[in-house]
Amino acid sequence: MTLMRKSDKKERALLVGVIYRNNTKDIVFEHLEELSLLADTAGAETIETITQKIQRINPAFYIGKGKAEQIVRQAKELKIDVIIFDDDLSPTQIKNYQKICEEIKVLDRSALILDIFRNHAVTKESQTQVELAHLQYLLPRLTRLWTHLERQMGGIGTRAGAGETQIEVDRRLIRTRIAKLKKELTKIEKEREVQAKRRKSEFKVALVGYTNAGKSTLLKALSGSDVYIADQLFATLDTTIRSVEIDSSHSFLMSDTIGFIRKLPHHLVASFQSTLRETIKADLLILVLDGSSPSVFEHYQVINKLLKDIDADRIPVLIAFNKVDKIDNEYQIELLRNKFQHSLFISAQNCLGFEGLINKIKEIMEECFTTANLFIPYNEGKKISAVQNGVEVLNKTPDEKGVYFTIKGSRNRIEHLQKMVDTSID
Repeated sequence: MTLMRKSDKKERALLVGVIYRNNTKDIVFEHLEELSLLADTAGAETIETITQKIQRINPAFYIGKGKAEQIVRQAKELKIDVIIFDDDLSPTQIKNYQKICEEIKVLDRSALILDIFRNHAVTKESQTQVELAHLQYLLPRLTRLWTHLERQMGGIGTRAGAGETQIEVDRRLIRTRIAKLKKELTKIEKEREVQAKRRKSEFKVALVGYTNAGKSTLLKALSGSDVYIADQLFATLDTTIRSVEIDSSHSFLMSDTIGFIRKLPHHLVASFQSTLRETIKADLLILVLDGSSPSVFEHYQVINKLLKDIDADRIPVLIAFNKVDKIDNEYQIELLRNKFQHSLFISAQNCLGFEGLINKIKEIMEECFTTANLFIPYNEGKKISAVQNGVEVLNKTPDEKGVYFTIKGSRNRIEHLQKMVDTSID
């Protein structure tokens, strides 16, 4: 099943980046390259990119009025369908652009990302989360904004999602819908908590990283199970959890959730809290970075900030630079090694560096290991079998009444077994 929207003709896009304060020209061009990838993921072809240096933000057009009119004229000459700003525009600014744009749509980065999320949401949970974020984004933009939508014939930024927003809907209806969606997410979150209790005794590893860094490829390679993979931004939105078994006493659950990106709309982060809880509840985070990307340091900073925003910065982190086979510059590897001294270099696609990664995970797991002595009578055969699963059996001594075990494993697993047996000895 393809997640991309099918279209005979891609929409023609013009991208606008603003050089302002600490954003240098090089940084803005880098951001526009990413914006172009986002546009491509949404189904648009970038025809032109424009940058403008400003001293202050214009409340009416973000950039100066003269430059805004020039951009619109150029867009009309190039037969552009959509103008996309790399920065968020206010409702007033979007309204002012629509007055001079006629048939051309104007979107900001947040609207574009929301559009991609709506297109890629597959499960009920992700569809609910995305719709909630979309409505919260739309709510302050309702006043006098709907008239321009009547002239639009669908496409990026206007795609209807689950519970589509009609042009004539008012604030009261949207607020009612938002309240309903929040209740639905609360219900989904309770279901997640029930599932999480069943997995409480397992060691949990969560993959986090910038979008398209190769997390899903790594999950598939380590678990050997089928995982959806595509070479595009935000290919997957839903949390995928797979079991990984290193050996008889070292197994864990590995989860992969949505990728992070710079300037991720805060409504999306808030709406995806229940999904991101898989990250918060992990025992270990593997921070996957594209080592071949020239923006790898900025990607690291973006991820760190988002981890702090969701209170996941207290969890142990193992940094893995992926796509090492695509790094042509040896200096890049040395630079990364010096900056991140305990990091690992891997290729998820070619299974390079996996031995070091697996050994490191085992080492971290064993830091959380503890031992316990258990006695199980012969008439409880199922328990005799169960206490040997997922742990290392250090000693097994039978007598006339039952079996004495000395086992070693993760603290959660040991506690779970002790409760199950309900008979432990010192």
